[in-house]
Amino acid sequence: MATDEGLPLPLEDMLCFDLYAASRLVTSVYRHVLDPLDLTYPQYLVLVALWEHEELTVREVIDLLDLDYGTVSPLLKRLEARGLVVRRRRPEDERSVTVTLTDEGRAMQERARGVSPAIGAAFGLPDDDAERLRGLLERVRTSAGEQAARLAGA
Repeated sequence: MATDEGLPLPLEDMLCFDLYAASRLVTSVYRHVLDPLDLTYPQYLVLVALWEHEELTVREVIDLLDLDYGTVSPLLKRLEARGLVVRRRRPEDERSVTVTLTDEGRAMQERARGVSPAIGAAFGLPDDDAERLRGLLERVRTSAGEQAARLAGA
């Protein structure tokens, strides 16, 4: 966004700055909530996806979390080293790797029970405002993704 003269907006008028600052603060809350579980936020996201689906291919994890292979691969290795997930090559396609929860990974879901309420409290929004925000952020993600793809192709 820019002013009519093409100059940048002041910080207090920049939506992107508000989004950036809010993201950093929410990430800080996540860090404090996840530290006792010895999880990072990206590791937590992988576990949430697996708690929902039980088994996913690495490609499905990448697509669900909108991350790249170079980010997901080390995440999965660390989760596997901790005994939370197992990675296996698919017999029918050696190029494809599936990721499944271990018993310890399933048990982590119970230990992580307080994460969502803590984050909800950090947002400080009633349910209807949170739903509106979710919809707005989805629109921003879609639009920014399309713009990024156009710019990358330019």
